[in-house]
Amino acid sequence: MTHLHLGSVVVDVRSDQSRYAFVARCAAKVRPGAWPAGMLLAAVLASALALAAEPAATAQIVAQIDAGQFHAAEAAIATALARPGLDADTRQAYAFQRERMRRMRLDFSLDADAAKQKLRKTIPDLRDDEFAAWDRAGLLEHLDIDGQRYYFNRAPSNLIRLSPDAAARQRAGTPPPKDGPYEQLGPHHRAVIAAAQAAPGQTSLLPHRVRITQSLTVNPDAVPAGETIRAWIPYPRAIPGQQEDIRYLGSVPGGARVAPPSALQRTAYLERKAVAGKPTEFSVSYEVTIAARHFVIDPARVTATPADPALAPYLAEQPPHIVFTPALRAFSRQVVGEETDPYRIARKLYAAVDRIPWGGAREYSTIPNISDYALHAGHADCGQQTLLLITLLRMNGIPARWQSGWTFSDNDIGYANLHDWGWLYLAPYGWVPMDVTTGALDSADPALRDFYFGGLDAYRIVFNDDFSQALVPAKQHFRSDNVDSQRGEAEWRGGNLYFDQWDYHFDWQLMPAANGKGSASQGAL
Repeated sequence: MTHLHLGSVVVDVRSDQSRYAFVARCAAKVRPGAWPAGMLLAAVLASALALAAEPAATAQIVAQIDAGQFHAAEAAIATALARPGLDADTRQAYAFQRERMRRMRLDFSLDADAAKQKLRKTIPDLRDDEFAAWDRAGLLEHLDIDGQRYYFNRAPSNLIRLSPDAAARQRAGTPPPKDGPYEQLGPHHRAVIAAAQAAPGQTSLLPHRVRITQSLTVNPDAVPAGETIRAWIPYPRAIPGQQEDIRYLGSVPGGARVAPPSALQRTAYLERKAVAGKPTEFSVSYEVTIAARHFVIDPARVTATPADPALAPYLAEQPPHIVFTPALRAFSRQVVGEETDPYRIARKLYAAVDRIPWGGAREYSTIPNISDYALHAGHADCGQQTLLLITLLRMNGIPARWQSGWTFSDNDIGYANLHDWGWLYLAPYGWVPMDVTTGALDSADPALRDFYFGGLDAYRIVFNDDFSQALVPAKQHFRSDNVDSQRGEAEWRGGNLYFDQWDYHFDWQLMPAANGKGSASQGAL
């Protein structure tokens, strides 16, 4: 795999549409008829200019934070928040940048000694010079905060994935990094292809029934005793041919409020009062039937994307994480070249993103533009790779969209993890799935090799068909993950409860088939 090197992250700024909204808000604050027309216009423009300066100031703070200038950013935030007349949205934007710095400090908590100590667990004779060389090569993700270098908490474990030299330096007998059971070619992939060949035209295959309980447990005394904690736990979407026959079994406490099927990030909402010295537990249980997907695509039949208004949203930018930046346009030109065939363009882009090595990710809420970050960071996780590929496909006139949830295994394997993937539109076939993180499988058989370009295994559950969508009911405070929704969310009247204040578990059981038996499995992260 190629190793891309660390580079700058594009700073998100508000679009022209947002600036127009500022002007509209200014006009709304000036009572019509109170002043002569000329004075009214001047007042509106003056207010608009004052308000329009706020996005630029916020963007400057975003850039300072990404450059590690936390003291300067904090001073700018404090000055901004002290100004009278700030509207609620702008005040919240400044407050979130303060919160983002706090979250980044949690992600980047290792100084050099601590990072080396982590590496020495598997490389006991680690030398300072080789650590420095890996650092210079961009293989140890870090952030210089006010002149002090801090390493990402997962930088030591990511290094083993990114550097064959580092992996070779590990103590003999060190187990390799653990991947999911369906990230390598296996019997399930062969069974799906065989089922597809036995039933031409069938795209939904090998369904099985799964019973799932997902829980969220808030730490003891995370909030004062007697306060109400509000929790959102992911809940499956109804998707014909992919996951169907969802049956709610119950919740703890009872009475979960399940979001409507139309919710693109679907959850079950619960409330419970905190008790002194005790954890506050929430869970929701359900059954669902999940099927594998497989679409046989003849490249010769693929045509240009039709001019369908329903596809327009999936061709457009979706700031801040799907933006057609100059760097992404340049990368696209490099990969696509003079190719004009949509199928071949999609395959080229898929292969290019597949070459980016997987690495554990920092929290998405700390990254201003995830697709651009994935291009420059030297590694990317599933959601980052997926957003990068979606951006590149849309840029080239190929509709693409997001999907995410959890992936799991057969009962006897006992593996579960968060996972993101996507769908692209190829006429005349319509929407077909893609999982660029799993990518090409090791097989000479094209149907098996390209399993995840037009197919999905039956061991994944979908909670989300888009990213950064509103929860039901709406959160009152910042989300812990403002992009994805897989672990859950929690808050109380005093503010959001972040990931360091609660834990989550995903427990599942494949239900016995008519002629077989099932057994319990449990997964926790």
